[in-house]
Amino acid sequence: MYRHFGEVDAADTSPLYARVAIALSESGEVLRAIEAAPARKRHPTVVLAALHDLALAGRAPALAAAYAAADGDAAADAAIDTLLRMTDSVVAIAVRRKTRANETGRCAVLYPAIAEAARWAGANAVGLIDVGCSAGLNLNVDRVGITYSSGQSLGDPSSPVQLSSSVVGARPIPARAMPEVVGRVGVDLDPVDVTDADDARWLRACLWPDQPERIARLEAEMALAATAPPLLLRGDAVEVLPDAFAHVPAGALPVVTTTWALSRFPLESRLRFLNRLDEAATGRAVAWVSVEGVGVGPAIPTLGDRRASGHSIIGLALFEQSALRAEAIGRCWSRGRLLSWLAVS
Repeated sequence: MYRHFGEVDAADTSPLYARVAIALSESGEVLRAIEAAPARKRHPTVVLAALHDLALAGRAPALAAAYAAADGDAAADAAIDTLLRMTDSVVAIAVRRKTRANETGRCAVLYPAIAEAARWAGANAVGLIDVGCSAGLNLNVDRVGITYSSGQSLGDPSSPVQLSSSVVGARPIPARAMPEVVGRVGVDLDPVDVTDADDARWLRACLWPDQPERIARLEAEMALAATAPPLLLRGDAVEVLPDAFAHVPAGALPVVTTTWALSRFPLESRLRFLNRLDEAATGRAVAWVSVEGVGVGPAIPTLGDRRASGHSIIGLALFEQSALRAEAIGRCWSRGRLLSWLAVS
């Protein structure tokens, strides 16, 4: 697994981690140390993030120095030394934490979809509820600037967070602005608070050390989120959603967003999630924007696409007075860095 990660998964994107992973794979002593972690916590992304966390915390200075210098050989030696000396600490971090993929391409997909949801409902204000909330960063979708390869732009052009996304297909991204956001609620089993030093360090640790552009983008995103921290609710989404809806002011359209979150739910829980949305719509309209793999989001059309086809469906559902309108409004690839808009405005 570690050799495959180094030779395939990280080879083109992180030469530093490729070298480290291959070095770990060649040490029987290291592999035995990794086996001290539960099986589901032995994956390279988890163990490497735990090692990175120790480096960022100042507990593994040699590893931190090697990462800062992007020195693969020195990093490999330091990673082996750190893992063998601090096995208990590495395992403890891996067990307590889960890796976070805070890819900013999500906002490029979410912005036009949320604006479309507001258009469907005729809403002048929205309250955002993000399930599997990526440290609440998705909840600032209206506060970032987004530029599309088609020349269109959305959001705030003066924002310190500027994103880009490539558009394929003939249909343009709608230029409609998102209405005022009057509520921001994140729901997660283990929410990450960017204003907490340990949580913020963990988000940094989940990035690969030799990807400075991603690191700079995350720093800007966290700084933006810290200026207006969202409400974070801890717990199972199906159980916590009623509380989340209660925090959206009357008169605003609650928009629930899921970005590659439902795939972690068994089918029964996904169906209960859908029922929760329907139940919440007894008093007012509720919208759901989903960006999930083909066939993952219940009630969202698959457009005849095959499961595990390498792309995701951008779905929009509106629950209103016991009626459900659900459409597939687009497709996206690479976590939103590439998208195709399908909805007719």
